[in-house]
Amino acid sequence: MKTQRSDLFLFVFIFILFIFAFFVFWVVTDMVLLGASLAVVLIPLHRRISGLTRPGVSAAFLTFCVFGILFIVTIGSYFIISSNLNVILEMFTAIDSWLNNPATNPLDFGIPFTKASMSGLLSRGTALFVDYQKTLLDNLALIAFKVFVLFFSLFSLLLWGDELKRKLTRHVPSPFGEYVKTLSKVTSDTLYAIYIVQIAIAALTFFISLPVFYLLGYGNIVFLSFLAAFCELIPVLGASVAFLLVGMYALAIGDMWGVFILFFFGYVIVSCLPEIYIRPVLVGKRVKIHPVIMFIGIISGILTLGIAGFVLGPLIIVLLITAYRLSVQEKKDRDEQVVPSLK
Repeated sequence: MKTQRSDLFLFVFIFILFIFAFFVFWVVTDMVLLGASLAVVLIPLHRRISGLTRPGVSAAFLTFCVFGILFIVTIGSYFIISSNLNVILEMFTAIDSWLNNPATNPLDFGIPFTKASMSGLLSRGTALFVDYQKTLLDNLALIAFKVFVLFFSLFSLLLWGDELKRKLTRHVPSPFGEYVKTLSKVTSDTLYAIYIVQIAIAALTFFISLPVFYLLGYGNIVFLSFLAAFCELIPVLGASVAFLLVGMYALAIGDMWGVFILFFFGYVIVSCLPEIYIRPVLVGKRVKIHPVIMFIGIISGILTLGIAGFVLGPLIIVLLITAYRLSVQEKKDRDEQVVPSLK
C-alpha cells in the first residue's frame, strides 16, 4: 500500500511539473507538441528501421526525411507564390483602393464587415502573401529557433521515446496500467488520423477548387486553387482565408456574381464542408468518436491554442471520452463480478 501511494505521489508530481513547464515554455510549446506528435506517428517505422541499423541512425534518417519534405513544400510554395505575385498584388491593390474610397461601404452590399475590420484582414494578408520576405526576416530568429526545437524534439523522442515511456509508466500505479496502455494506443491512432486527413483534405481542396475558380472567370485557376490548398494545409489559416481574399477582390471590382460564387461554392462547399463534415467523420471513424464531438474538439483546439490546438484539441477530446468509456466498462465489470458472488 505504501509503495502504491509513493508511486501515485511521484506520478502526480511529474504531471504537475509537466503542466508547469507547458506554460513556462509556451512560446515553443507548440513546436515541442508537434515534434512529439510526429514522433508518436513515426515510432512504429523507427522500430522497423532500427532492426536494420542503429537507433540513432534511424532517428536521424526519419528526422531528415521529415525536414526534407517540409523544406520541399516550403520552397515549392515560395516559388509558386513568387512567380504569381503579380496576381496577388493586383487583388490587394484593388482591395486597398476600394477600402480607401470614401464612397464605398461594405454594409451597403450586405457584407457583415466594417472597413476597419477588412483593413485589418488586408494588412495581415499583405504581411503573409505580399511582404512575406520582410515578415520572414523580421521574425527570422524566432522562426529558426522554433524550427530547431521542432526537429530536435522529433529526433530526441524518436531516439529515446520508448525508453522515456518505459520510465514514466514504471511509476504509474498498477490500477492505472491498463488505462495508460489503452490511452497510448488511442493517442497513436488519433495523431495518425489527424495528419493523414489533413494532407488528404488539402489535396481535395485543390481539386474541388478548380471548378469554382473556373466558374469565377478570373483566370489563374491552378494558382488560385493551389493558394486555397496551401492555406488549408496550414491549420491556423484554412482555405477560407483564400476565398475571403478573392471574395474581397470581387467585391472591390463590383462583381457581385463573383461574391456569390465565392461565398456559396468556395466558402461553404470547398472550405466549410470538409471542416464541418469530412474531417470530423474521417478522424472520428478512426477513433470511434461521434463526428460532432470531434468537430468541436478540432475547432476549439485551433481557436484556443493555434497550431498546437490542431493536434491537442481532437486528442484531448478523444482521451477524455476514452477514459470515460474505460471507467464505465470497469464499473460494469465490477458489478458483474459482484452479482454472481451474491447469488
